[in-house]
Amino acid sequence: MQIRSVSVVGGGAWGTALAQTLSHGGTPVTLWAREPEVVEDINARHVNRTFLPGIDLNPEVRATSELPAVANADAILAVVPAQHLRETMTKLGRVVAANTPVIICAKGIEQSTNRFMGAPHLLRVVLSGPSFAADVARGLPSALTLACRNETVGRALAAALSSRQMRLYWTSDVLGTELGGAVKNVLAIAAGIVEGRGLGASAHAAIVTRGFAELRRFGEAMGARPETLLGLSGLGDLILTCGSPQSRNMSLGRALGEGRSLAEILGARSAVTEGVFTSKALVKLAHERGVDMPIAEAVNGIIEGRLLVDEAITGLMQRP
Repeated sequence: MQIRSVSVVGGGAWGTALAQTLSHGGTPVTLWAREPEVVEDINARHVNRTFLPGIDLNPEVRATSELPAVANADAILAVVPAQHLRETMTKLGRVVAANTPVIICAKGIEQSTNRFMGAPHLLRVVLSGPSFAADVARGLPSALTLACRNETVGRALAAALSSRQMRLYWTSDVLGTELGGAVKNVLAIAAGIVEGRGLGASAHAAIVTRGFAELRRFGEAMGARPETLLGLSGLGDLILTCGSPQSRNMSLGRALGEGRSLAEILGARSAVTEGVFTSKALVKLAHERGVDMPIAEAVNGIIEGRLLVDEAITGLMQRP
């Protein structure tokens, strides 16, 4: 597969980091951003001060606010927030050739449909794994999972998009790859709450371990492969996201644990914290399939204002 040009749809931190990494391999990259100030910043100053401050971008990364301008690339990376992905991809699908690989890089479950991410009428590929945008943009090493049911296409894409800084591993388990990336965001909020409440390293280890047990139960009920959830897009991403305040989900949980309100935390952020929106859909799907996910339910209860943090912790500790 010849990848002579790449488009990135979404000018947030992760979209900008992916555009930066791909451009260093010599591939021309066009990045679509909704915000005019982001387009101006990237084209005029080669920075994205809104979402990825402190990183000098390769001049080969060019930005646009016109969606049709990204349609003719050999591969398209979709990096818009999860709750807006389907709408954006539906619009893009009207101008993109049906066989163009569209690589879903958002991690979440739609609240309105309780469905994982999708790209109607386009060849669907998923990219997920342990990766902070700032690390990837700076050229630090990372490894991710690229999922595509078509092995020939998947392996070719993984090879074409890999670089010295970013290695991609192919799998055909698209659902498992999506699932790991979505569920870990909710669990990272729980890990952050534990840290923000000052409950100690032992409690942090317990919440991450029991959270992974919930992820595996849910994955099994949904039809994901166990080895996928034990890999980069499951356990690997969970370890990273639960272990560092660089994670928007973990840092949000920590602020909740410190006693700040959800409205106050979100009001101070320009970037989306996906776990906040995924938690409701995740709990609903778990109920429908009879999967026991007490940590995810506790996080959702706190987010929706039905539970206080201390009530949630007491409830988890007193379970049979």
